[in-house]
Amino acid sequence: MVVGDVTTSTDVLVIGAGPGGYAAAIRAAQLDLDVTLVEKEAYGGACLNRGCIPSKALINGSKLASKAGNSEELGIYADPTVALDEMMDWKDGVVDQLTSGIEQLCTAAGVNLLQGTAEFAAENKIRIVHQGEGQGSESLKFERCIIATGSRPVAIPGFDFDDEYIVSSAGALSLETVPDELAIVGAGYIGMELATVYSRLGSDVTVIEMLEQALPSYERDIASVVRQRAENLGVDFHFGYTADSWAASGDKAVLTAVPADEAADDSDVEITAEKILVAVGRRPVTDTLSIDAAGVETNSQGFIPTDSRCRTNKEHIFAVGDVAGEPMLAHKGSKEGEVAAEVIAGEPAAVDYQALPAAVFTEPEIGTVGLTTTQAANEGITPVTGKFQFQASGRALTANRTDGFVRIVAAKETERVIGAQIVGPEASELIAEIAAMIEMGAKLQDIGSTVHTHPTLSESVMEAAQNARGKAIHKRN
Repeated sequence: MVVGDVTTSTDVLVIGAGPGGYAAAIRAAQLDLDVTLVEKEAYGGACLNRGCIPSKALINGSKLASKAGNSEELGIYADPTVALDEMMDWKDGVVDQLTSGIEQLCTAAGVNLLQGTAEFAAENKIRIVHQGEGQGSESLKFERCIIATGSRPVAIPGFDFDDEYIVSSAGALSLETVPDELAIVGAGYIGMELATVYSRLGSDVTVIEMLEQALPSYERDIASVVRQRAENLGVDFHFGYTADSWAASGDKAVLTAVPADEAADDSDVEITAEKILVAVGRRPVTDTLSIDAAGVETNSQGFIPTDSRCRTNKEHIFAVGDVAGEPMLAHKGSKEGEVAAEVIAGEPAAVDYQALPAAVFTEPEIGTVGLTTTQAANEGITPVTGKFQFQASGRALTANRTDGFVRIVAAKETERVIGAQIVGPEASELIAEIAAMIEMGAKLQDIGSTVHTHPTLSESVMEAAQNARGKAIHKRN
């Protein structure tokens, strides 16, 4: 127990133990710096506790149940029963294993761990309020600070999260029973991943999206593959609509959606659902930091602007991960955390985002890295592309997962690989090869001449690279 307010000091203070924060703390400790890591909730942040890991656990569980029950063409007949509470227990066990592992890694590296809510008292001083009655507070002076407080789901007016009718993504990952009906507001990656999970588990899923396509930040030919698969699973979509209001009706909620374009002639839509999931984005967590006391600036969206070395407008204060801006990806936060720690230690580190991959764990998955053809053209690069459909992949056929394709983008003049988009089985894994090639400055020939194991999905990457050069073997060039 801490009684009263005592002041200690540390070389490097890290606020937030998510992927950016704990990676920064461990790397700083490896570089022989005195490091203190403050976390107000659970180690691992939103990613491990309420995001990436629990969602992927449920995606895997629901996929297994769906495949077992829908493989008659393979001669497999089954009617699996899903006990959601037991699946949630398994998911929680995975989360506990990983979060406790992070705490052990930090401790083993020599990081000082403090539990509590941190807020700046001055440019080099922070106050930490410990949770629990009578636990008090303490102050900490620091030489350098890394802010890694992450992000939280955005609520929309009139749809406050109550965990009874209206849930966030975190609430949707902790339901005790499968809802008979689930309405999802937002067809971005979170909405589409959870639409996939609950449609597989038996919910009637309806998605409302303000724009005219699912996954609007992705190219239309990529998003359409995922949308078609979702519709095959039974997901209903209402594009061009916004959630206007809702009302309780017994144990259900009745959501009213209106056309996003007020001039449109479309009628309002009413959707009755056991739960309404609001998944319209995330916002940075800076409101609990008293950030003005440190003189750290934020932009109009609340993000903390940083340079390539993760520095804020205050040279001794850094920001990494979601709080530092898009894209909100755990691995981007981890890389930034490592860079911030190395810069503090005096190393010539900087973040290079050109080979930063991204993945969406829908059915099928999406993996992207680097530039699209449109982005390349906008940067004055004449692109050349190669494409390979999974329908022509022996491995995809034997796995009965043939939706989608691999597309590789290269600079036409040099054949240097500058981007790729994959929609299909294991896209989240396949994209890593192309990310490595971009990082290494590889050319199409480097991928095309590399012998890939047969039969594997990765052969599709090789064929796409060869197709861009007019030399694919298993498709017309």
